[in-house]
Amino acid sequence: MASKAPRRTAQRILDTTLDLFNRFGEPNVSTTLISAELEISPGNLYYHFPAKDQLINRLYEAYEAQVNPILAAANDIANVEDAWFFMHSLFEAMWAHRFLYRDLNDLLSKNRFLETHVQLMLQRKRRAMQALLHGVGAHLHAQLDDGAIETAATNMVVVSSYWLSYEYARNPRQATDEAHSQAALMRGAHHALSTLLPYLAPDQRAHLHHLASAYLDADDSAPAAGN
Repeated sequence: MASKAPRRTAQRILDTTLDLFNRFGEPNVSTTLISAELEISPGNLYYHFPAKDQLINRLYEAYEAQVNPILAAANDIANVEDAWFFMHSLFEAMWAHRFLYRDLNDLLSKNRFLETHVQLMLQRKRRAMQALLHGVGAHLHAQLDDGAIETAATNMVVVSSYWLSYEYARNPRQATDEAHSQAALMRGAHHALSTLLPYLAPDQRAHLHHLASAYLDADDSAPAAGN
């Protein structure tokens, strides 16, 4: 069997940069570190990406390409189980590009491309959450008017957008650990969907808790300082 062709250098650079950004945070990763990790010369890196912002922008475009189809699927949500799968998928995409959320404020302060694109992404997320709320409407014991839907959708966007920062703040030593990622993502998905709890019919409320129970039973306490 013929061996696989090596990945193109540009894609190798992007893959390695994403891994380093996710592990250490974008501000802590220099182009020198990236080239050293890849064992290529800085000149080779600059040939493909003359500026660090170009790396960031390309990674953000890859994130958009992954998350946009997930957001579009919100129009097909028909029940709580669909909503859970949707939120789980959204959090997994965010985890794959978690540096964008961990370092969001810093990135927005110095990158005009991200500033404009993140604003558009937030609008798409809010519309997706509105579609989700409409989709589970038949399973609510109390109907939401347009104002309540807008408020609930915004709350869900805020929780999902800043959940990874919360997980990092509460436990920095484990927040970027793959072994703990699934529990963190499920907690985030559950808390975002918990916006629905006051409105869900009792059987659907129990179903939502059941879907998340395997992860909610995990230890949710941050270690004491110095441990």
